[in-house]
Amino acid sequence: MRKMLLAALSRVLQGPAAATASRVMVASRNYADFANEATFEIKKCDLHRLEDGPSTTAVMTREEGLHYYKTMQMIRRMELKSDQLYKQKIIRGFCHLYDGQEACCVGLEAAINPTDHVITAYRAHGFTYARGVPVREILAELTGRKGGCVKGKGGSMHMYTKNFYGGNGIVGAQGQIFETYNMAALWKLPCIFICENNRYGMGTSVERAAASTDYYKRGDFIPGLRVDGMDVLCVREAAKFATEYCRAGKGPILMELQTYRYHGHSMSDPGISYRTREEIQEVRSKSDPITLLKDRMVNNNLASIEELKEIDVAVRKEIEEAAQFATTDPEPPLEELGNHIYFNEPPFEVRGPNQWIRYKSVS
Repeated sequence: MRKMLLAALSRVLQGPAAATASRVMVASRNYADFANEATFEIKKCDLHRLEDGPSTTAVMTREEGLHYYKTMQMIRRMELKSDQLYKQKIIRGFCHLYDGQEACCVGLEAAINPTDHVITAYRAHGFTYARGVPVREILAELTGRKGGCVKGKGGSMHMYTKNFYGGNGIVGAQGQIFETYNMAALWKLPCIFICENNRYGMGTSVERAAASTDYYKRGDFIPGLRVDGMDVLCVREAAKFATEYCRAGKGPILMELQTYRYHGHSMSDPGISYRTREEIQEVRSKSDPITLLKDRMVNNNLASIEELKEIDVAVRKEIEEAAQFATTDPEPPLEELGNHIYFNEPPFEVRGPNQWIRYKSVS
């Protein structure tokens, strides 16, 4: 009789009840068994005119890790969708994609305040999202729609939001950047200069273009850091160090983030005439910033593979919805062409293509 009861109980536990128990155990692990935080060893930064540098250990909470992961995945998927829309000729003109460099903007944003001001070069989509602009507004700006973050009039290279001035065409032209370094040092400005060194200036490798590739030393009298730009924690800790340095009234500091772009310089550049497919694949397999973060979180019990897959699914869904908005939202009307030239100024007239056409500009 006892054996019969045990056999019956075994059959029950192998049926729906067992499945329920399994689901309960999985759910329990999702909410109770993860670590709240973990400590990681990170690469030491190279220093210029600094006695001490950023910490070589970084503490990351589970909440921070999930946030970094989702943000980097959102930027990666947004850029891949932009690639698709460009090839479909829905996005036109200049378009510079950021995939591969996600750890730079996410790590920097994790170390600064929303009230801090950020000015970028034209590869600005990732920074725009990290600064808080929704994906749908970024994609709508790329497609030139009214719902874009600058009403469809800026496109890929000119995106703006509060305390963010993104997409400037002049990227550290040599004369201007040295003049800027000099003035910032003279006036002890609280400015962090960032060089996102993705190893190529358009189609020219840094080794072919520069006798010295120590860009973090280019400020000369300005202290500098050379940072692993593929590691979001390394970027975050270096940026924390830099912000504390500036806020202490010590003047400007320079950060070189060693990173890599997977796409070509722009969408008109296939990206394989001056580098090999094998080189790109090697970086993807060994240094991808999203994979590095994912492995850290899973191996240190901050998240499960299943949980991160759920984030991936949610990200893809949001990107598809954003793309739908960006391809169906209306274009801005012609009469709004002259708007937003100045901020908070009375309306005035702007000459059009000829002297008989006038547009009204409203702030």
